[in-house]
Amino acid sequence: MSVPDGPWLVVGLGNPGPEYAGNRHNVGFMVADLLAERMGGRFKAHRSRAQVVEGRVGPPGPVGRRVVVAKPMSFMNLSGGPVTALADFYKVPVERMVAVHDELDIDFGALRLKCGGGDNGHNGLKSITKSLGPGYHRVRFGIGRPPGRMDVAAFVLKDFSSVERRELDYFVDRAADAVETLIVDGLERAQGTYNS
Repeated sequence: MSVPDGPWLVVGLGNPGPEYAGNRHNVGFMVADLLAERMGGRFKAHRSRAQVVEGRVGPPGPVGRRVVVAKPMSFMNLSGGPVTALADFYKVPVERMVAVHDELDIDFGALRLKCGGGDNGHNGLKSITKSLGPGYHRVRFGIGRPPGRMDVAAFVLKDFSSVERRELDYFVDRAADAVETLIVDGLERAQGTYNS
């Protein structure tokens, strides 16, 4: 089996700055941070207006896949610019791209992996799709719906609740596993394992 030699691009979506760090909307950044830690790398500023770390996932040696993990440093709704610049710089085709993002229509902590499709009102995806088309992979991390009549925008920009935080590390770990499985074993295998 031949291994594609070009890298994969994994983009964790979030908003830059310490005031957003614990927000539900920043779960993509949390997964990206864990992936970087697993690869033993440190994020560095890149001219694409993103922080990147390069490494490998999967078994050691030539079977492991080259991966660029990135966190756009624009705000969420402008993610398309940095992501396009990264895809151009690293020569990554859209089918070797993965966006990790929060998803309102899925229960907290549940994952759904897919390739292509709509943006479901997610401004980060909307921006990426506008720039690159819809043909990239998504690892959708459930955050659930806001309680009562709480505004959706307010809900996604709030930190995870104390109850959620007790399980958050476990779910972020699982999402990072899902990204690695997607890249190494393919979408179908990853969906079979992680689409809860």
